[in-house]
Parts: sequence; structure tokens; C-alpha cells
Amino acid sequence: MRSFLMAGLLGLVFVTTSAPASASGDSVPTQKWSFDGIFGKFDRPAIERGSQIFFEVCANCHSLDLLSYRNLVEIGMDKEAVVDLAAEYEVEDGPNMDGEMFMRPGRLSDRIVGPYPNEQSARSAHEGSFPPDLSVMVKARKGGANYIYALLTGYSDEVPADFNEDDGGYYNKYFPGNRTAMSPPLEDDSVEYEDGTPATLQQEAHDVVAFLAWAAQPELEERKSLGVKVMLYLLVLTALLYALKRSIWGCLNLKECESAE
Repeated sequence: MRSFLMAGLLGLVFVTTSAPASASGDSVPTQKWSFDGIFGKFDRPAIERGSQIFFEVCANCHSLDLLSYRNLVEIGMDKEAVVDLAAEYEVEDGPNMDGEMFMRPGRLSDRIVGPYPNEQSARSAHEGSFPPDLSVMVKARKGGANYIYALLTGYSDEVPADFNEDDGGYYNKYFPGNRTAMSPPLEDDSVEYEDGTPATLQQEAHDVVAFLAWAAQPELEERKSLGVKVMLYLLVLTALLYALKRSIWGCLNLKECESAE
């Protein structure tokens, strides 16, 4: 039991994130994230900046169906600002007293409204391509946050000779096959950060990935805190059981020795 617990602890402490390779062989660079590791926590200012990137840029094509507007208050956004944000969208509700559905301004309790009413509408607007929901994208893609960051910063005007631009799509050295239907979503000064942070491409990508990482697992900090407490409890319990075992077997061995004499 003691060996099992120690192995588990060592696995948690020394776990490393490998950089997966894309289909073209390009390795995804490993970035430094505040939420990595056992004691990692989300960078609240980065998440708030990332939410600005999402709603001003990403939300034009992508949805965030698994989150509600009230969840944005948890990352430190001003409640009144979130109320105003939700009210910018129309939400279907009802039925009313006449049995009819009606539209009303969004509320904190509503799910974040996506840009399209259904998948067919989204495909029609993007020549058959479907912009995926980003709620759990960081967990769904191999490489997680590192891959999403690499994808957002992996566009280049310099394309290989064997890349035929007439076939459509955009060259991205980290996307499998190096061709993606998504145009470069970010560039320097895509937004003007409210806190005055310089909006470079790398900063924007880092912030929006931090936001998406939080969106994928908003309970991460709570789980890590609970996990550390459980491991400490198990370590103490193991020490007590080991001491009890030594005490019991020590007494038995002593009695055997006395009987032998």
C-alpha cells in the first residue's frame, strides 16, 4: 500500500506534458501555463482578457454552449458588465399565456448564445465547414492548451512549395495536414485590452487559450485542492497504519521470543 501511494505521488509530481507531433511532423511547442502542475491556478487577469478575445473575435463563428453567462462572474468579471453582455443577445423563451414562444433579452442564467441557430446554418455560412463548439476544446484536442496556442499562432504567409493555395484553405504548420478552413483569427491589435496590456498576437493567443482552458474545466482549482488534501490524508493514514502494524507485530514477536525462552 505504501509503495502504491508513493508511486502515485511521484507520478503527480514528475508528470510531464509531451509535445505531440502534427501529421506533417511539426512538434507543438510547450508553453508555460499558470494552471499546470499540482498547485497550478488560473491567471484571472489572463482569463478575463481571453474572454474579451472570445466575445469580440471567436464568438463570431464559434459557440460556447456548456457555459452560462453567470459563469463569467466567477472569473472576476463585473456582474453588471456580464448582465449587459447577456442582454445584447436574444433568447427564445416561453410559452407565454397564449402558448406561443417569444424572444427576450438574455439573462445571467442563460447559456451563452452561439452565433448560429443550428449546425446547418453554420455550415451554410462557412461553405460547408462547421466551426466547432469551444466549450471543451482544450480537453478534446491532443496537446490541449499547447496545441490550441500553436494553432492560433501557426499561420504563415510563407508556405511550402507543395502547398497548393488554389485548393482553398489556409496553411498552418501545426494543423493536421497543414490545411485548415479557418482563416487566421488573430493578429496584432485584434482587440484593445481594457487593462492596457499590449495586444500582440502571442499575448492574444495565450489569453484566449487560458480562457478556453478555464471554460473546459472551471472546477480545476477545486479538484486540485481536494486532490492534495486527499493525498495528505492518505499519507498520514499510511503512516498511522504502518506504526500500528509495527506495534502489533512487535508485540507478537516479543511474545514468541518469550515463549521460546
